[in-house]
Amino acid sequence: MSPHRLAVPALCEHPEHAPEAHVNPQDKSSEISQVSRFAATRPRLLSAFALGAIAVVVVPAHGWLARLLLGWDIAVWAYLILITLMMLGADPHRIRAVARREDERASAVLAVVCLGVVASMVAIAFELATAKSAGHAQSSHYLFTGITVLGAWLMVPMMFTVHYAHLYYRAPHEPPLQFPDEQLEPDYWDFLYFSFTIAVASQTADISIRSRAMRRAVLGQSLLSFFFNTSILALSINIAAGLFS
Repeated sequence: MSPHRLAVPALCEHPEHAPEAHVNPQDKSSEISQVSRFAATRPRLLSAFALGAIAVVVVPAHGWLARLLLGWDIAVWAYLILITLMMLGADPHRIRAVARREDERASAVLAVVCLGVVASMVAIAFELATAKSAGHAQSSHYLFTGITVLGAWLMVPMMFTVHYAHLYYRAPHEPPLQFPDEQLEPDYWDFLYFSFTIAVASQTADISIRSRAMRRAVLGQSLLSFFFNTSILALSINIAAGLFS
């Protein structure tokens, strides 16, 4: 028998000779670097939602839905406070720096947060359904509902404010928004005005939209604002009916 034929089963009898699956260490380091880069570029968002996650575990509440909503409320209001403090002292140069730093996956982050806001509104509708059987704690349920709804409503235009600033200062050619002021370098207050006007009226009379990406962002905010405004109206009617029934 040929010695070449004996070599094949000999290799098969010893599994230590089988080739091992090779895991590229660069893949793991790339994943770690992406997580660390996200934490470094969005410290306020990450800190706020980390605080909310801790609240879900630590703060006592009745039912898992109430605990999740409580953690969500803490995260939302913490982020609103942190982002407002950042906006107060930001000039156009600082806004450009933030836009460059947070440009990666900005649309995906915005979409995920907005989906979370919509989910919180759906969850508060289920939570509100238990308020009628809460007895003496009914008023606390309504207060909880009001805090959640207000935080969710403020969160959407605030997130879009940051997104509009990023689109404006990261535009490769002409600015995607035309402000009526001559030679204006808009700051966050200008984008807040634009975003909250969209939230309450779905239009602005003095600012022109000049890019496809900006039109898509405004369309998304307009649809979300319509959903929120109608939901708030429905919840207000529900609460009023529960108070006077």
